[in-house]
Amino acid sequence: MQLCMGIVMEWSDLRILLAIVRRGTLGAAARDLGLTQPTVGRRLRALEQAVGHTLFQRTADGFVLTDEGQAVFTHAEQMEEEALAIRRELAGAEGGLQGLLRVSCSDWFGVTLLAPVLAEFARRQPGVVVELLTDPRLYSLPRREADLAFRITPFDEPEVVSRRLLRVEYGVYVQQGAPHPRAGDGEGCPLVLMDTAFGGMPDVAWVERLLPRAHVVGRSNNREVQARLCALGAGAAVLPRPLGDATAGLERVDLGEAPPGRDTWLGYHRDLRRQARLRALVDLVTERLASRAD
Repeated sequence: MQLCMGIVMEWSDLRILLAIVRRGTLGAAARDLGLTQPTVGRRLRALEQAVGHTLFQRTADGFVLTDEGQAVFTHAEQMEEEALAIRRELAGAEGGLQGLLRVSCSDWFGVTLLAPVLAEFARRQPGVVVELLTDPRLYSLPRREADLAFRITPFDEPEVVSRRLLRVEYGVYVQQGAPHPRAGDGEGCPLVLMDTAFGGMPDVAWVERLLPRAHVVGRSNNREVQARLCALGAGAAVLPRPLGDATAGLERVDLGEAPPGRDTWLGYHRDLRRQARLRALVDLVTERLASRAD
């Protein structure tokens, strides 16, 4: 395959680049492609020699695209889409999408709100593999660590296309049948809160103001863990209402003032705006979840 300025590249080597970007390491890319790690490394070096640029920075966290690598990656994805379109048309399967999408979100959001949408998407597009990442790390869209991300703060990277998806309301919950704490007091009320790294979350300051005499008995950065502790009677917890209302064994407490809600934002790299499989997922997520926005 010959491109401008006399650069000659093999499509098979561009597939190597796509796999390394999506998996982050040579070993993981090799497993996906059914190759050995030395083969993947050799093919990457051949591609870098062909284009005359270093395409990745080797970091402790894996391989990160350089600016030149980002340019090659963008075109390689477009070529992959065209190749898949040709394959679908020749197979008589027009409209069927294929490929991988890496999606990042918080734990409870993934389980409670996103999983039903992803199940529907899997039925509609069985050729697309969605990899859902729910650890606390903020995956970088500009570095293509994820294709689509959901966050509670707006995206500020210029390369990211984003929109406000929905407003999530919060509530105070206790174990079903447990005594309800009183606003302005909270004496004797145990609390389950976010861990100290997330102590600046609006709901933490709110509950400490409404229940100044309550005492903390547990913390977690995982909302599902908080909900489970609450349902087991460990203490009251401030939870997103979609999670709290869906958790068996909890009942919501009225303290006369609602906890602060949070917006959820959706974001993806601007170079993916025309990628068919991403558009299909974004459209379905928006259709199913945006109706919850106020």
